[in-house]
Amino acid sequence: MSNSVTAKYWENTGNGYVRCGLCPHHCKIRENQAGVCGVRRNQNGVLVATTYSLVSSIALDPIEKKPLYMFQPGKKIVSIGGYGCNFQCPFCQNYGISLEYESSKRQAEFLTPEIIKEVAIQAIPDGNIGVAYTYNEPLIGYEFLCDCIVLIRNAGLMNVLVTNGYINEEPLKTILPYIDAMNIDIKGYFGGTYNRVGGTLEAIKKTIKTSAKACHIEVTTLVIPGENEDDVEDIAKWLAEIDPEIPYHLSRFFPRYRYSDREPTSRETMYKLCEIAKKHLKNVFIGNM
Repeated sequence: MSNSVTAKYWENTGNGYVRCGLCPHHCKIRENQAGVCGVRRNQNGVLVATTYSLVSSIALDPIEKKPLYMFQPGKKIVSIGGYGCNFQCPFCQNYGISLEYESSKRQAEFLTPEIIKEVAIQAIPDGNIGVAYTYNEPLIGYEFLCDCIVLIRNAGLMNVLVTNGYINEEPLKTILPYIDAMNIDIKGYFGGTYNRVGGTLEAIKKTIKTSAKACHIEVTTLVIPGENEDDVEDIAKWLAEIDPEIPYHLSRFFPRYRYSDREPTSRETMYKLCEIAKKHLKNVFIGNM
């Protein structure tokens, strides 16, 4: 069985290069190299998705763990993860499958979309409502995602995305009719954070605005000491302009990956920022306390 399929959204630009059109990086990739995400590769002038059906993690989780607090509360959902990410967050909480995953890929399960559908159906008696694509960045496994969401929807179940939101508008609009709920990260509101992770806030804003018109959305910010505490109120204000009912999750940072020498976010900071965000949004939650 092959875990590589021809990718969607790309063009051959000549001289051995291809350009990926899935996310705003628009990676120009030379032969036998991969884009920023590490999993979309130029093979003989064709862009290939190299992790199709490779599953790093699978579990039946409470929906609140995604986190989605105001979508099907009390229910459970089959959650699957893959490999790779189109951001390079130095504070990544799942870096073992997102950024430094070559060794862990040896333990991957090969689960086709048809198998995922059967797993989801078999879990219905245990309270399952569908499939959540999570743990790493699911959008970079776009081809696998596309095949899964159609099968899951046709089985009468729900699709949930937990994502950094870094995707171009056309591929996003293609999948949105099949997505029931999303949790989208906003990592910061000013330039510094997105400069560090390798993306742009404007692209994330566009994804949130587009998705809010199509499905239930909730938003999460990982609050990092000395990094983005001052951004929280601006994020809350901006979300309120879209809809003050949007649930906003403040997640507490713990030392991980390249930020392993930092202190966890204090509880006092989390409570303070929660109250600040509540001045603008009706539904603010604190996680990882």
